[in-house]
Amino acid sequence: MKVVSTEKAPAAIGPYSQGIVTGGLVFVSGQTPIDPQTGKFAEDIAAQAEQSCRNVGEILKAAGSGFEKVVKTTCFLADIKDFKAFNEVYAKYFVSKPARSCVAVKDLPLGVGCEIEAVAEV
Repeated sequence: MKVVSTEKAPAAIGPYSQGIVTGGLVFVSGQTPIDPQTGKFAEDIAAQAEQSCRNVGEILKAAGSGFEKVVKTTCFLADIKDFKAFNEVYAKYFVSKPARSCVAVKDLPLGVGCEIEAVAEV
């Protein structure tokens, strides 16, 4: 196994890695909309979705992969009413239409509105 780490995505806020490469796949830990430069996040769900996608993209890149190689994502929303706005942003990044689960949860870390994890080929 190889640990993936990049300063272009937020540092882990717990005892986990940004990503792990094993068996020809990269497993990207859930990425919230935290801006790695400022440590802050936007209030608007569309802006949050953009930043979460960018964070996933940076980890994929650091692992030698990219959005076109994503095979599965799991998306978490703090409010299912944000589903449509989230999807509009998500669709711009995950153009290969990987398998996906998207669920609403009670709360997300730091009070963010969305989180995205991904599995991709390397």
